[in-house]
Amino acid sequence: MRVMVIGASTNPDKYGNKSVRAYIRQGHEVLPVNPKADEIEGVRCYSSITEVPGPIDRATVYLPPKHGIEVVEALAKRGDVQEVWLNPGAESPEVIDRAKALGLTPIVACSIVAIGEEP
Repeated sequence: MRVMVIGASTNPDKYGNKSVRAYIRQGHEVLPVNPKADEIEGVRCYSSITEVPGPIDRATVYLPPKHGIEVVEALAKRGDVQEVWLNPGAESPEVIDRAKALGLTPIVACSIVAIGEEP
């Protein structure tokens, strides 16, 4: 599975980093997004959602809701993202509603747990 981790972090204590490590351990192709990092956990990092080569099987979001509208709009504009996961702390009624209005079906749950890992 090709997984875009939006809000990936270089800090191993943050969920945006734990997600990168969990997906790598499970053998997935991880595509981290963080405009302030060149590499996370040995994987090339992209500075924006638009830079990540597609198609994307899963986009998993680790950013606060104040960035959520912008994120779901960018994902919808791509047109090649199968799943959009809003992890705990990334969801809000406004973000969920906007994602649905754009034709996305947001999954509001922990994507790390979904692949059988403990965050």
